[in-house]
Amino acid sequence: MSMKIPKRKKIPLTAERVYEILKHITDEEVVIMGMDPKFARPDWMILTVLPVPPLPVRPAIVMFGSMRNQDDLTHKLSDIIKCNNELIRNEQSGAATHIIAENIRMLQYHVATLVDNDSPGLPRAMQKSGKPLKAIKARLKGKEGRIRGNLMGKRVDFSARTVITPDPNLRIDEVGVPRTIAQNMTFPEIVTPFNIDQMLELVRRGNSQYPGAKYIIRDNGERIDLRFHPKPSDLHLQCGYKVERHIKDGDLVVFNRQPTLHKMSMMGHRVRVLPWSTFRMNLSCTSPYNADFDGDEMNLHVPQSMETRAEVENIHITPRQIITPQANKPVMGIVQDTLTAIRKMTKRDVFIEKEQMMNLLMHLPIWDGKMPTPCILKPKPLWTGKQLFSLIIPGNVNMIRTHSTHPDEEDNGPYKWISPGDTKVMVEHGELVMGILCKKTLGTSAGSLLHICMLELGHEVCGRFYGNIQTVVNNWLLYEGHSIGIGDTIADPQTYLEIQRAIKKAKEDVIEVIQKAHNMDLEPTPGNTLRQTFENQVNRILNDARDKTGGSAKKSLTEYNSLKAMVVSGAKGSNINISQVIACVGQQNVEGKRIPFGFRKRTLPHFIKDDYGPESRGFVENSYLAGLTPSEFYFHAMGGREGLIDTAVKTAETGYIQRRLIKAMESVMVHYDGTVRNSVGQLIQLRYGEDGLCGEAVEFQSIATIEPSHKKFENEFKFDVSNERHMRKIFTEDVLKE
Repeated sequence: MSMKIPKRKKIPLTAERVYEILKHITDEEVVIMGMDPKFARPDWMILTVLPVPPLPVRPAIVMFGSMRNQDDLTHKLSDIIKCNNELIRNEQSGAATHIIAENIRMLQYHVATLVDNDSPGLPRAMQKSGKPLKAIKARLKGKEGRIRGNLMGKRVDFSARTVITPDPNLRIDEVGVPRTIAQNMTFPEIVTPFNIDQMLELVRRGNSQYPGAKYIIRDNGERIDLRFHPKPSDLHLQCGYKVERHIKDGDLVVFNRQPTLHKMSMMGHRVRVLPWSTFRMNLSCTSPYNADFDGDEMNLHVPQSMETRAEVENIHITPRQIITPQANKPVMGIVQDTLTAIRKMTKRDVFIEKEQMMNLLMHLPIWDGKMPTPCILKPKPLWTGKQLFSLIIPGNVNMIRTHSTHPDEEDNGPYKWISPGDTKVMVEHGELVMGILCKKTLGTSAGSLLHICMLELGHEVCGRFYGNIQTVVNNWLLYEGHSIGIGDTIADPQTYLEIQRAIKKAKEDVIEVIQKAHNMDLEPTPGNTLRQTFENQVNRILNDARDKTGGSAKKSLTEYNSLKAMVVSGAKGSNINISQVIACVGQQNVEGKRIPFGFRKRTLPHFIKDDYGPESRGFVENSYLAGLTPSEFYFHAMGGREGLIDTAVKTAETGYIQRRLIKAMESVMVHYDGTVRNSVGQLIQLRYGEDGLCGEAVEFQSIATIEPSHKKFENEFKFDVSNERHMRKIFTEDVLKE
C-alpha cells in the first residue's frame, strides 16, 4: 500500500519569529554555547531598537542662501521612521496581511541599506540625483573611511608644508624655516620667573611683529587672542600662564618627507628662521628622506610640550639617526659638489697658500688657532689639501680604506704601504697620512670615516663633522672651481677610430653568427634551444662591443676631465654614462630580450622582413653626443618606456606589501624581560634579533681564519684559562694574584 507523502509547505521565517525562538534560549544554555549572557545573547542579533547617530555624524550642508541639504543618513532615518509609522498605522487599522508584509519588507530594506548599501542581491538605495546613498559601512571601511582616513591618520594643527631647497651653510640638524611660517607656528611657553620679562616683550609685540606671540592662556584655561586685542601691552602676565609664542631659532621641530618608508623619513631638526618661502636643508639629509630639489615638498611639525621637545632632542634629532639599524651603516654621506671637491682637494700636488689657508680655517669652528707646519717652506709656505682636511677630522680617529680606483693586486705586492697611485687611504690619530678621499671613505658605506667617527666620538661630534667638511671644502672649491661643458664629452680622433673599429667588428661578428644559423652550422648550447643560443651569442657580442668602446672612451679622458672627476669621486654618474655619452649607447632591451618583431617579421616598417641584424633589433651604435637616428631613438624610447611602467607597478606592489607587514607586526615590541612579544603576549623571539644587539652599534670585523697556518692561527686566537701566558694577555697583575 503506497503512502501519499504530503507536499512540503514553505513558510517565510520572519525576523519576529527568529527573535521569539532565540529569546527562549535560557542563560544556562547561552553559557553552554560559549557566550556570557551578561555581554552577548543570540537574540541580540535581531534589531529591536535602532540607535540614531547624533548630528555631528550626519551634519546638514548649508547651500547658498538659506537652503539646507540633509545628509544621506538623515534621509535614510526619515524613511525608516515614515515606514515604521505606516506599519503601526496599518496594524492598528487592521489592514490586509499582504500590505503589512510589504510594510515589514520595506522597513527591513531601509534598515539594511542604512547599515550597508552594497549588499549583493539588494537593490541600492539612491538619492534624488541618482547617486547611491553612502551607508554606515561605507563610511567606516577602506582607506578613505573613518578608521584609516580620520583616526589612524588625520590632518593636524601646528604643521607646515612648502617646497624644499638646499643650503650648504646649515648643519645637518638644522632646517631653514620661512619667516611667514615661523610667524604662524607657535609653541606654548610656560611663564616662569626666569622668562617673564622676555614673555612680556613678546606679548607687547603681539602677532603682527616677529618675534611675537599669538595667545595668552591663563591658569583658569581662559584664552586671550592677541590678534584682536586693542592694547596687548596692558595685559598682565603671571607665573603659570602660557604664552603661545612664535617659533624662533633653536626650537626643535620634526621634519618629514612622504612617503614615510623608514624611521629616518621623520627626523628632529633645530629651526633657523630665514627669509624667502622655502624650507632649507643640508644636502647630506637628502639621502634618508630620498629628497631632491626638483619641486619636492616637505612637512614640518612643531612639538607642543616640553616632554615632546625632550624626546625630539634625545631620540629623534638627526645626528642620532646617522646610522641605520637596518644595515649597521651610515644613512647619510657627503654628496654632490662637496664630494667632487674633496677628491680634488686631497689629490697629490694640491697646495694652498697662507692667505687662503687662514681664510678657510676661519670657517672651521673646531680649529684650535694653531697653524700646522707647512709641507713646503721655500720659496713660500704652502700647505697641502690633505693637511687642511686633517684639521677638519675631529679627535683621535684611525682608519685604513681604499679609493674607488684602487687596484686589488697592490694590497699584497711590494707597494703595500707606498700606493703609487695614492689610492690607499690612511687616517692615523686624526691625520690624513695618505690617500685620495672619495665616496668609499666619506659615503654611506660601513667602516667609512663618518661611521668610525660616529662610533668612536658620538653623534654630536659626528653631526658637526658633516657641517665642518661641507663649509671648509665648499669654500675651498670657490678658489679652485669646477664646471662641466660639452668639451668634457669629446674624445680624441684616435679614440673615435678605435670605437668605429670595435662597432664595425661587432656588426661583422653578428652577421657571421646569422650566416651560421642560416647554414644550420650553429650548435645549440647545453640547456638552450637554437634560437636562445643565437640570441645569447648576438647579445654577448654587442654588449662586449659597448664595454670595449666604453673602456676606450674612459681611457681617452684626462685626469682634468670634469665628467671623469665626478664619476671617480662617486658624486654623480658612472662608467656606463661615460661610455654612452662618448662611445655608443648599446643594445636596447624589452623584457630582457632584443626589440621583438612587431610588423610582420620586422621591428619597424623601415627594415626588410626577417632582418635579425643589430640595427634592426635595437642596437644603438651612436653616442648621445653624436645623436641617435630616428629608428634608434624609437628603440631607445621603447626601453625607457618599460622602465617607467616597471617603476609605477613596483611602487604600488611594494607599498601594499609594506602595509601588510606593518599591520601584521604593529603590536610587536621588546618587553622588560628582554623577549619580543605581541599585544596578546605571544612570544615572537626570546631575544630581539636572536642576539639582543642594537643594530646601530653593530660593526663588522674581518678575522683571517682560513689563510693563516695552524701555528699562526693558534698564536693569534687560542686562549687557555690554565695557561698563565694567555691570562696575562687579558688580566692585570692584581687580578691574577686574586
